Amino acid sequence: MHRRQLLNLLLASALFTLPLGVGATQIRNARVWRSEDKLRLVFDLSGPVRYKTFSLTAPERLIIDLSGANLSGDFSQLALANSGIRSIRSGHLGKNDTRIVLDLVAPMQLHSFLLPPQDGQGHRLVLDLTGATQAPLSIATARAPVHRTHPKRDIIVVVDPGHGGKDPGAVGAKGEREKDVVLSIAQRLAKRLQREKGFDVKLVRNADFFVPLRKRVEIARKHNADMFISVHADAAPRLTASGASVYALSEGGATSATARFMAQRENGADLLGATSLLSLADKDPMLAGVILDMSMNATIAASLQLGSTVLGSLAGITTLHQKRVEQAGFAVLKSPDVPSILVETGFISNARDSQRLVTARHQQAIADGLFEGLQRYFQKHPPINSYMAWLQEQQKAQA
Repeated sequence: MHRRQLLNLLLASALFTLPLGVGATQIRNARVWRSEDKLRLVFDLSGPVRYKTFSLTAPERLIIDLSGANLSGDFSQLALANSGIRSIRSGHLGKNDTRIVLDLVAPMQLHSFLLPPQDGQGHRLVLDLTGATQAPLSIATARAPVHRTHPKRDIIVVVDPGHGGKDPGAVGAKGEREKDVVLSIAQRLAKRLQREKGFDVKLVRNADFFVPLRKRVEIARKHNADMFISVHADAAPRLTASGASVYALSEGGATSATARFMAQRENGADLLGATSLLSLADKDPMLAGVILDMSMNATIAASLQLGSTVLGSLAGITTLHQKRVEQAGFAVLKSPDVPSILVETGFISNARDSQRLVTARHQQAIADGLFEGLQRYFQKHPPINSYMAWLQEQQKAQA
């Protein structure tokens, strides 16, 4: 970097001043959160600090200098894989100052600010990073092999690992996190779909970051998905509740108290209406309502068929919580034109389920069961112009 560029960066860097208390402020801890468009790094402090930031190149680094602060925490346990940060280093600057260095994979833009104590938390320094490494932080895609020799399109399956990032989902008695379990199962399912000719798969997330419910639905529609499957391992009101279950959307009431509880838990404050997902602005209001109702009813019917097939496949792998497809108003299933199901692979709140869900063997078995169910469904209902539909036509012509 030229000296002039470095000088400009130094002059433009943020410098915030707050009165220091007696003694040096302690940098106690660091936490990482990921969303689809940024990485947030939070340093927990024992008191206020002065700090400045600047960047260096060759190699790419972000520097944070904190005046009157000493490090008492440990950064070694931070989950930095696919974050755009290679490593985090720290060292002393003088007697009571600390320098933190973020070694980057590629250049990143930094927005930083201080937060005062509030909501039970102390002083914090927040670093939001975006930029050239945004791709690893954004919606991840698992693509099928490019060597397609058939003349028809692939069936597109969007796999949605529930929760992620700041939302851990349900947590088991021994600290097992739903977001980790379902990400592993979803990745295994995606790999299995990749190996099957005639399928293409998109993962809503392929790392530990948060995606709003509305965005998950939009991703399925953006990719013109033939099917959307959201993978979960939730908690239940009763610790004895166990087994897998499959849910489809209900525009009316839930089919059981458990289904109602699950939908309320998953939806939280991130509810949406299906009317916002179809382009009906240019239609007469009455006609638009009829179109939406017809589309949603047909989609729910297809979702129930899909769910029943998947549930049948899971029956040979794990115990079932319900032997029928349940229905409730899950926001993540509210796509009016994409058959969508939510699969609870088990209850992480149940000791036996949780013990199995964290093992690679059971995760792979669940993924294989999900794949078998999807494949069987599409063999019966191949999408128009898909490879599977074309293959069936060829087989009939040769019979």
